[in-house]
Amino acid sequence: MQRVIVTGETIEEALDEGLEKLDAKRDEVNYDVLEEPKDGFLGIFGRQIAKLEVTKQKSKVEKALVFLEELLEEMDLGFEVELVENRVSDNEAIFNISGDDLGIIIGHRGNTLDSLQYLTNLAVNKGEKDYLHVALDAEGYRQRRKQTLKNLALKLAKKSKKEGRQITLDPMPPHERKIIHKSLQKVSGVATQSKGQDPNRKVVINAS
Repeated sequence: MQRVIVTGETIEEALDEGLEKLDAKRDEVNYDVLEEPKDGFLGIFGRQIAKLEVTKQKSKVEKALVFLEELLEEMDLGFEVELVENRVSDNEAIFNISGDDLGIIIGHRGNTLDSLQYLTNLAVNKGEKDYLHVALDAEGYRQRRKQTLKNLALKLAKKSKKEGRQITLDPMPPHERKIIHKSLQKVSGVATQSKGQDPNRKVVINAS
């Protein structure tokens, strides 16, 4: 965190000086009043100006990176994390985890990676008004998984049409169900719907 000591005739004047030095907005800083401004004798002698310590808070992206670094360090398995993309306009930050034995961090069908992503989002957005979506990947796993789901959707849709029956997939998290639905959206002869409650909600493919 960046911090500066600033002075001014008033607290607001000192704070403005701190904001300028830190190149920050008011909601991006915290400050402590080290010395209150006081009028001296006859308003002149012994007058004391305001003195503040102004600290620029970590951005949510920085908080996410620190949280992940500390968590991975606790695991002591040699994993590293880096910011891949900061999509400011979409309020999304994408991080990549690298290292050996990535299967440990990915888990069965990405369950461990999803849990880590969920925890990071909770930690970063706790008590905040503007939500930052933190997306975690592990050396291209998300894209590979997406392609696997697309292939599965098309294969099962073909089977559903051929056999004229509905096919129910295993339970999936929301983002994976969305991939299935989207993959079959323009496929003629089949329709999809989700049934059940999370975490056991499933996609059902129906021959139409």
